[in-house]
Amino acid sequence: MSSLRQEQVEKKYDPLDTTLDGDGGLRAEMSCGHAVTPESLTLWCSSQLDEGKYKFRCPAVVEGTKLCNKLWSYEEVRRLADLSVEEMQHFEETMAHLAAAEYYECPQCKTCVERRDLSNLCVTCTICTADQKKAYQFCWQCQKRWKGHGPRSDRCDNDGCTNRDLELLQTCKTISLPEVEGATACPSVRACPTCGIRVEHNQQYCKNINCPRCGVQFCFICLKLKRECCQTSSPYKICPSGVAPRQTSIPAWKRK
Repeated sequence: MSSLRQEQVEKKYDPLDTTLDGDGGLRAEMSCGHAVTPESLTLWCSSQLDEGKYKFRCPAVVEGTKLCNKLWSYEEVRRLADLSVEEMQHFEETMAHLAAAEYYECPQCKTCVERRDLSNLCVTCTICTADQKKAYQFCWQCQKRWKGHGPRSDRCDNDGCTNRDLELLQTCKTISLPEVEGATACPSVRACPTCGIRVEHNQQYCKNINCPRCGVQFCFICLKLKRECCQTSSPYKICPSGVAPRQTSIPAWKRK
């Protein structure tokens, strides 16, 4: 059996099941037993990525207000959703970014450690703490034993502990946006105000930009969300507050 035909068989489409979608479209049975259309599955998983969640769970209501919440593997989502090549690439790149932001090897015992607070560089390894009978903390940024007071989001007190992205935000060249009236001397690199990823403006069209990771639209000049900035100015005119100063910290993506 060809891989394409095998995939079609494995999808288990049930056109009579309206568990998660009421549009009457072709439905696929998920591993938890609930069914979705490929389109609704794509939209749901995309919304989860926008919220900073890279583990997909079934949102079906099973008892009153209780959710199913069973975990769907990405392999299952990729097989059953209606993903284009571009969407698949976006899913996988975003999931990799999110996972990398939360997990790292402990520099001492080499076990995988989760960073629960993305605004704090001081991380505790529970394995080393248990072995040594005292707290073992290391710096997420420089990968050395933590030195100094915490929590901190910029650096620890170890020599050479610097955030290269933050340095770039503070030292990058300035640019103008030719099509935006009055937009000159704007830092060429910004951190997305929602997820913190580094972005650049191509100096074409309006002042608003779409974040390639979280999908949020924001003004590259004043750093406000597009919907907020557009209340007081045109996309092709300088903001009333002018050019926002260089960022001195990188926003942490708040998980919901």
